[in-house]
Amino acid sequence: MNGNEPATPLTFFGRTFPPAELELMRRVVSEFGALGVTEISLTICELLQWKRPNGGLKNIECRQLLERLQEQGLVSLPPLRRTKPRGPQAVKLTANTGPEEELGGSAGQYEPLRLELLGGGSSGDNALFAQWIERYHYLGFRVPFGAQLRYLVRSERCAGRVLACLLFSSPAWKMAERDRWIGWNDQVRARNLQLIVNHSRFLILPWVRVKGLASKILSHCAHQLPLDWAKLYGYRPLLLETLVDADRYPGTCYRAANWIALGKTQGRGRMDRFHEARVSPKWVYVYPLCRHVRERLVTAAAPVYCEPAEQWDRP
Repeated sequence: MNGNEPATPLTFFGRTFPPAELELMRRVVSEFGALGVTEISLTICELLQWKRPNGGLKNIECRQLLERLQEQGLVSLPPLRRTKPRGPQAVKLTANTGPEEELGGSAGQYEPLRLELLGGGSSGDNALFAQWIERYHYLGFRVPFGAQLRYLVRSERCAGRVLACLLFSSPAWKMAERDRWIGWNDQVRARNLQLIVNHSRFLILPWVRVKGLASKILSHCAHQLPLDWAKLYGYRPLLLETLVDADRYPGTCYRAANWIALGKTQGRGRMDRFHEARVSPKWVYVYPLCRHVRERLVTAAAPVYCEPAEQWDRP
């Protein structure tokens, strides 16, 4: 601890912490240094009532904030108690996700589709999900930060077979084309960003060659995801977003499912605060989950809590 004291507010993941709260964090870290970082983070979340809409503590976000404060010399965290190697864990590939017999035809032949929501933990389906994404998606698998939903797509026509994998997660903090289209300022964006969900991985398994299947799956997602998100997190999202690498994919399935193309990114990573993570530009697509979505994203008092499905507006 070098004696520095926070003198100005700090905004982090949509919440602004005044100097008094930052000083409280500094005292907790100093006085409870014998605890691990996780215990300190949970204590701070409880004291500041930093919670998700469903009541869960924002422990991951708090740990990230404490690490930033340590970088600024404002706190000195205890050493990590490592039980596994630091950084992203490698996904162990098995024969269970090897190539399968090809499936063909048209999407209508596979109706009704079933979007199977995966729960938390290390179940067999979760392990297969991670392996399929790691093996066959060009971005590979990484555990997403914050809120997330994972789906496996199946069909009654081929019981026991998986057609696709989908991952939805927290939105990009800033995205110029999206933010310009919504028309919000930094303060409103910080307040209501959680009302957007990012479609961060979409994988049709390579042996599934079914015409029109991708857009059909996206249409199903637009109806089911708001319900599942509301059950798990206590509020319904208003907008879906995704990024499509134009050098790899034309984005045909998103356009066929009525997603809106907004333009291209500037070629920076989603969390690139220092303008260092150069990536190839991506097309930005969004899908409104309610009427007048831009107005609601600007005027809503976040979060928008779940209402009965029959009362929800439809696009």
